[in-house]
Amino acid sequence: MNIVTLLPFIVLIGAMFLMTRSAKNKQRQAQQMRSDMQPGSGVRTIGGMYATVKEVHDDTVLLEVAPGVHAIYAKNAVGAVLPDDEYNRVVHGIDPDEDAADDTPVVPDDASSLTEAADADPSTDKVGLKKADAADKADDAAEKADAADEADGKAGETDVKKIELGKDDAAAASTSEDDKRDGGTDAK
Repeated sequence: MNIVTLLPFIVLIGAMFLMTRSAKNKQRQAQQMRSDMQPGSGVRTIGGMYATVKEVHDDTVLLEVAPGVHAIYAKNAVGAVLPDDEYNRVVHGIDPDEDAADDTPVVPDDASSLTEAADADPSTDKVGLKKADAADKADDAAEKADAADEADGKAGETDVKKIELGKDDAAAASTSEDDKRDGGTDAK
């Protein structure tokens, strides 16, 4: 036989050997992880539930799934034994990096805290400002009234233009009758 004809079979057998070898390595690591479980360790089951190990037996493990709630699981149901910091971050929301973040400066959400120093300037005369504010408010009220009158006048002009641009009643009646004969509906 020629080596060229045997080459595909050799490659296929080599690939199968490598796949079974990596699968055996994964199984061995999972078995090692499950045997290293100790009471107090945080685990994630293959169903995605987080729990704390209370007791470890030969084929089973007692997990505390909630405070005071215990359940017995098969060791094969444990998907991962988690490090303490990752378990606390997921279950309790405790982030170990928050302690390092306390040293960073706090940036305000709005600019009001940045302008408080300018507002507290003691050199301003509050009595003089109140009198000026009252006069300014009266002027603002007069301007708003004038603007409202102008807006009402413009609104009346636009209504007139709309009426002038509309169709004749006779033309509208003839088109609606033609539409009804052609199967159209009268939309009102």
